[in-house]
Amino acid sequence: MSELTLFLIRVAYLAILWIFVLSAISVIRSDMFGARVPEAARGGGGGKAPKPPKQPKPGKRRSAPTHAIVTEGSNVGERADLAQAPILIGRGTDAAIRLDDDYVSTRHARIASSGDQWFVEDLGSTNGTYVGSVRISQPTTITLGTQVRVGKTIIELRK
Repeated sequence: MSELTLFLIRVAYLAILWIFVLSAISVIRSDMFGARVPEAARGGGGGKAPKPPKQPKPGKRRSAPTHAIVTEGSNVGERADLAQAPILIGRGTDAAIRLDDDYVSTRHARIASSGDQWFVEDLGSTNGTYVGSVRISQPTTITLGTQVRVGKTIIELRK
């Protein structure tokens, strides 16, 4: 082979290596700090803080869930009262439901309420959040017994 061919192969190899390194750094950054949310999606309120979701009134409905509980996975039995909503799910120390699951991001998902309805929202996690078998990309309504899969863990709302 000529010297020029060997030089081009070396340059191509280095370029591919750097692309791999930069993509790995990007994945690690998004797992640690979350995905960037465009200003338009944040409400674009010019610095105004978003309104917190309305809390359900205790005892208003008999079928209203009272807590979220881990039903499958390494943290079976872990639970969080919905009175402290919104509930953060993830591996981080600030999570209300803290999971020891390699497929869960530090700040993976959030369960919040709006009126009498409960929603689950993916927070830009690497592996996604699933309601049933469907991967969600926006806040999705959940009810009693609906299975929410985060990594290898399943969480449900219960009374």
